[in-house]
Amino acid sequence: MNPILLRKPYLFWALIGALVYIPFLGASHLFDWDEINFAESAREMIKTGDYLSVQINFMPFWEKPPLFIWLQALSFQFFGTFTQKAWTSMEFAARFPNALIGIATLLTLYRIGAKHFSPKMGHLWAFSYLTAITPHVYASSGIIDPLFNLLIFLGVYQLILSFWKNFATKELIISSIFIGLALLTKGPVALLIWGLTAVIYVLLSRTEWGRLLAWLKALTWVSIIAIFFFASWYGIIAMKFGTGIIADFFAYQIRLLTTGDAGHGQPFYYHAFVLLLGCFPISIWAISPLISKKSDVNLATQEERNLSVWFRILFWVVLILFSLVKTKIVHYSSMCWIPLSFFSARVLCDWESGFSTWKKGHSIGLLIIGLLFSLILSLVPYIGSHSFEIIPLIQDKFVQGNLQAPVYWSGFEILIGVAFALAIIYWIAQKGALVPKRIYGLMITGIAIIMMYMALVVPKIEGYTQATVIDFYESKVGQKVYIETVGFKSFAHLLYFQKESASPDGETLLGMKTVDRPTYFVMKNDVDDIMKYHPHITFMKEENGFLFYKHK
Repeated sequence: MNPILLRKPYLFWALIGALVYIPFLGASHLFDWDEINFAESAREMIKTGDYLSVQINFMPFWEKPPLFIWLQALSFQFFGTFTQKAWTSMEFAARFPNALIGIATLLTLYRIGAKHFSPKMGHLWAFSYLTAITPHVYASSGIIDPLFNLLIFLGVYQLILSFWKNFATKELIISSIFIGLALLTKGPVALLIWGLTAVIYVLLSRTEWGRLLAWLKALTWVSIIAIFFFASWYGIIAMKFGTGIIADFFAYQIRLLTTGDAGHGQPFYYHAFVLLLGCFPISIWAISPLISKKSDVNLATQEERNLSVWFRILFWVVLILFSLVKTKIVHYSSMCWIPLSFFSARVLCDWESGFSTWKKGHSIGLLIIGLLFSLILSLVPYIGSHSFEIIPLIQDKFVQGNLQAPVYWSGFEILIGVAFALAIIYWIAQKGALVPKRIYGLMITGIAIIMMYMALVVPKIEGYTQATVIDFYESKVGQKVYIETVGFKSFAHLLYFQKESASPDGETLLGMKTVDRPTYFVMKNDVDDIMKYHPHITFMKEENGFLFYKHK
């Protein structure tokens, strides 16, 4: 690290975060569903001038509150998106808020680590977060969760500060503001995570049992203030659209908890596996202090030990909660990233300070998981460049069609995974004692590998999955036509066609004998024959797994 920049650590981490998170924000189209969903809601806010309502297809959208979407709308306006004066791509503008949130997260982790432990701990905490794979990827995405996670974490942190000061009012109010903003970002699960973390802490701390009334009072007041943020916005929306929208929202939240909604049911261990692989390499050595408090003896102060207890509880609350929830998606357990990176930093700090030694099991884990991950990195471009050999082995008709897309592979892309495997072997298996600098070298190599992959491979993956239909939608921008999907859920046609106003959905238009403008339908090639051979439509073409029709 540059000594000059280390004298200005906030500038250092802001610059490093910008260099890592920003360069390839516009490398690929936004991905259906989530990225496109949020960006489309932001576009419709700008289009209608209604910034209070979250809409999709110009209809009330009750699944998500508005905070992140407001940030995207602000970004679109800043960059002039959807105007002739746009000075960057729509994709860049949609993902830019998360890059800033990623940078803010690095600064926050450095600040807390340096304040309560040491500057070294602060740097290693920010560094650990920066080098983990999924936090890196999501900070360069248009997904809600990085903001949601930061707000919950700050809410928990301010509660801890208040607890240390005998439930000081100032910190409790700040905690309630952060949790209130988290509620406005994604909904009630923010309060659930925050509340469960506090309750579990009290239950595990016998010394706190005598202060149950004080705890109850503090948690109640924070909850009331936080809910006020949430209820204020929903109250306005209910007055505008009726109370049914609130019932729909909570029904949706319950459905996520109790069913494998949208086909996202997974086994109980799903999130543990996702964190192990997705937060490589830091997940390998952060496991030990997460399951054992033995290393806490190396902590110098009661404050340090108490923070470790809180962050350990936060990690396990999130992991267990979302392992029990029926709907499982990668980012549901993403709140674990921050405490996981904290314990990674603690291991590295203890090792560098001589309080502990590097365990052989860590090296074995790095080799096994790292080589597995390298294989996956190479396997994706291999499948792409040999797609016509692989197509006969696949049973799914739609995937067969996707793999026929004319995506160009130079052959270099396979070498990214190979290079990562060689780097892992070089840093871990070379002769001589393993020292911290070698692990840091591996972590920095990982950053470079992920950046290359996002720039060179992810756009090609998108070329198979959705580029065909997005190109079609973009070709119709500005035309007075209808474009709708039939037989599958998508938001891509709304955003990339830049739909001007509400219109009937695909199945409604399909049932009409006459329409007032040219009408196009997009289906997947595995759609039911009753749709494919509907008497009101004529076939246009089949391309890369998608069927294109026009109303007669």
